[in-house]
Amino acid sequence: MVNYIVIDFEATCWKFPKTPEEQEIIEIGAVRLDRYGHLVDKFCCFVQPVIHPKLSYFCMELTGIQQADVDKAKLFPVNYDLLLNWIELQPDYRFIAWGAFDERLLKMNCQFHNLEIFWEQDFINIKNQYAQIQQLAKPIGLMKAIKTEKFEFEGEHHRAFDDAYNTAKIFSKYIDDWVIL
Repeated sequence: MVNYIVIDFEATCWKFPKTPEEQEIIEIGAVRLDRYGHLVDKFCCFVQPVIHPKLSYFCMELTGIQQADVDKAKLFPVNYDLLLNWIELQPDYRFIAWGAFDERLLKMNCQFHNLEIFWEQDFINIKNQYAQIQQLAKPIGLMKAIKTEKFEFEGEHHRAFDDAYNTAKIFSKYIDDWVIL
């Protein structure tokens, strides 16, 4: 039985054009859905960055994540292990994300910390598929998709759990329409 892990990450960031190549995950948010799209469980944690340990003012304003939140958080390898243990409660799963950024960010952080990457075939970007389902000229952001669906965004945009939760609402609505290999 397939379960879906709708996942979102927040990362270190700077006002353009100053964003370095290496962005670090500073928050992990995930929602587990059963094969029918019903919420089963949730996961959320802050992550302490090590390459750029001080958050930029821009990043704190964008995400609402404060320096104190990440200063007292565990490092990425510990939180990654916690995430994997949470996922292993139901081993047959697919990662669902809004856009390609989250998969790239997770891969980059795993490589930086020399952690195993085993999930590459299990990551499904629904942003492009949503544009096809809605017959849009081009993909749109999560907030615009929420408005298109006449849903109310629950929580704070650019917070990992809240973005994952709202992505899950869209995913659940179209559970039978996604192309999932």
